[in-house]
Amino acid sequence: MYGLQDFLTPVPVNELNEDNGYTDGQLAKHISIYVNELPDITNTDIVLVGINETRGSGTINNSQHTANHIRKQFYQLHYWHTGVSIADIGNIKLGATLNDSYAAVKTVVAELLRLKKTVVILGGSHDITLAQYLAYKELQLVIEATCIDASINLKGENPLRSENFLLEMLTGEPNLVRHYNHIGFQSYFVHPRMLETMDKLRFDCFRLGTAKENLEEMEPVIRGTHLLSFDISAIKYSDSPASSESPNGFTGEEACILARYAGMSSKVNSFGIYGYLPQQDIKDLSAKQIAQMLWYFIDGKNRSKQEASMEERHHFNEYHTSFNQVESVFLQSKKTNRWWMQLPNKKFIACSYTDYINASHNEIPERWLRAQERE
Repeated sequence: MYGLQDFLTPVPVNELNEDNGYTDGQLAKHISIYVNELPDITNTDIVLVGINETRGSGTINNSQHTANHIRKQFYQLHYWHTGVSIADIGNIKLGATLNDSYAAVKTVVAELLRLKKTVVILGGSHDITLAQYLAYKELQLVIEATCIDASINLKGENPLRSENFLLEMLTGEPNLVRHYNHIGFQSYFVHPRMLETMDKLRFDCFRLGTAKENLEEMEPVIRGTHLLSFDISAIKYSDSPASSESPNGFTGEEACILARYAGMSSKVNSFGIYGYLPQQDIKDLSAKQIAQMLWYFIDGKNRSKQEASMEERHHFNEYHTSFNQVESVFLQSKKTNRWWMQLPNKKFIACSYTDYINASHNEIPERWLRAQERE
């Protein structure tokens, strides 16, 4: 794949399974895996790649590859979604410096994006999100980005890249982040002025309680994003022992639902799951949690293939409404029941049934208002 082999190391499949191999129903039997040579990904939907870079969080890179711990659990799960083709191209080699590793991640992800693949990045600390973004910058793609994290890594006073990488990502020039969403922040970890700044920039931040109370309202948020980054610190400790940030957070089931939403989006083309450290895990529960999130991401991708394009209007219920003297159109998919609403510029954006109900009651949907403010 255009010289990518120079940046990658194979998957040690034999080391991941101490038993007598895998059964026909397990994912390992249905994934094209880089063992001796890179697989042909021409017809592949999802490409997995691992990274072991944790220096950005102040942690020395572990000799055991974090992504391999996740793979060990993931490969054992059963393959239900025959309509989704998956490849695993191994692990990105670490650079001599942190920036060298960023450059390697950027190169690999940019090439996969250029090939129109959906990329899943496993392992590494949360600052690898910056390298994930730099791949889009390399291709000069204007994007919407979303982070799911207990804190907001915009702390310029903190020397750790994992705590301040959003500064470069959101303020660097030229900036290609058209819009940024943050899901699941826990207020006691975030300075109030930081939220004021995010609001002035018209970025949308959803605290943990808000997201948990109406998790389905996060689906339109994720549906509109291209780059999705999930720090496992967003999951509460009791459901994921390697998530040592907080005793509070999303449950394991909620994390899987968010991952499914990501798979259902036709726009999400890179999904990074970061922050996993095997040495902090207990009975591999966090590795199993991430593996199951991946399974639900694939489930979502399978569902997305069933969705009709917006041009095929006969696959949608169409509702004309008026709120605050504004005429708008809402579309509901007959296949997936998802909703879209029309802005004054005639563009459609992802929305929810709640937005339609509010509009029907002559209330301006907040999602519509925020989108208008950003125009």
